[in-house]
Amino acid sequence: MTRTRPHDVVVIGSGFGGLFATKALADESDVRVTVIDGTAQHLFQPLLYQVATGVLSMGEVSPATREVLKNQRNARVLMGTVTDIDVDAHEVISTSPIGEKRVHYDSLIVAAGAGQSYFGNDQFADHAPGLKSIDDALELRGRIFGSFELAELSTDPEERRMLTTFVVVGAGPTGVEMAGQLAELAHRSLRGNFRGLDPAQARILLVDPVPAVLPGYPRSLQQAAAHTLEGLGVELLMGHKVVDVSSDAVEVEDKAGKRTRIASRCKVWAAGVAASPLGKILGEKTGAEVDRAGRVVVEPNGSLPGHPEVFVVGDMASRQGVPGVAPAAMQTGRYAAEEILRAVRGEPSAGPFEYHDKGSLATVSRFQAVAQIGPVRTSGFTAWLLWLGVHLFYLVGFKNRLTTLLHWTVSFIGRGRSERTATWQQVVGRTALRKHNADQATAEAARETTL
Repeated sequence: MTRTRPHDVVVIGSGFGGLFATKALADESDVRVTVIDGTAQHLFQPLLYQVATGVLSMGEVSPATREVLKNQRNARVLMGTVTDIDVDAHEVISTSPIGEKRVHYDSLIVAAGAGQSYFGNDQFADHAPGLKSIDDALELRGRIFGSFELAELSTDPEERRMLTTFVVVGAGPTGVEMAGQLAELAHRSLRGNFRGLDPAQARILLVDPVPAVLPGYPRSLQQAAAHTLEGLGVELLMGHKVVDVSSDAVEVEDKAGKRTRIASRCKVWAAGVAASPLGKILGEKTGAEVDRAGRVVVEPNGSLPGHPEVFVVGDMASRQGVPGVAPAAMQTGRYAAEEILRAVRGEPSAGPFEYHDKGSLATVSRFQAVAQIGPVRTSGFTAWLLWLGVHLFYLVGFKNRLTTLLHWTVSFIGRGRSERTATWQQVVGRTALRKHNADQATAEAARETTL
């Protein structure tokens, strides 16, 4: 059968899943791809903690998606926040500052990723930013370096201790990496930068209700990571859950129910993820099951039940045995694209998606990491070299790889942090914007009530 027009594929999101899906559709003259993303940038989320701690610039971990895809002639990029999906009309509805836009699709790949979860305590977000976006990383950078600046100004010993106490919530890879970098920053990189303050006196605490850091990793690697963190001066509060967060403190509770208040101005939330709200929308529109984390339960090939033209990939999809990590997003995105191409060519489905575990890596500090690749488990410098190579490989673009390597050389071999610039606007912008949006919603509701 001869096609009168190209097969339109819409990809929502340009993270790992969306980008790898789009690239897998390159050089297909019968396919036309539209990528819709709220920022029109590809985010290398695993390195956001290095943006927050002044190692890397935001451009190195978040290149413009249209630049990444500039040589893919069958793909275009549109900036917009997707607010709805009309599965009957096959349209994606998005909004931008200039209004609403509808884009038709023949096939749809939803790769909108995940945000931070506060486990029902969203008010914690006001005082403990997550680490899921460039905005999060820049706000944390301002809070981290700003805390040291304010401590230099303060003459009150108690206030100084509060300002130089950093609490990281969540002992998974992100929390471990953040705690390690905070310790490196305080005890090494900022040495000699202040006249009235000794940054090495800073406290870094890592809090999680689980019994050991890096849950899911082999016990030997958990112990290696814990040993390295403690050697850096990080205090491990395993078996403690956070029960309250305020502007100047974190309250934790141990398994016996004893509560402890930790005075701290700067907190980092690295615990828990929640899928994009689009998961709930898809569930309502298609009848697909949505789990507690907001992920959509998909068919074995990644499509939605009753809607073989709609695929959900990456962190948004609930699949047995497929973790919410970058390699899984890449593989599911690429597989969804291959399934679409088979349908366009009139070929049958290849069947269930099979995840190929590439292993697990987590860096703890400079020259120290843990790695599990197949049966091989290693820690220390060898694991750090593996981590270095893998992350450089997956960074998009030669220029980004080169500048990242140069910044790592400066930060890890030397002591410099070349990306320390932060502004007050970055610190308060997220909270101010949330308040503005809430005020607008309240005003709109009031207007509708009076009509």
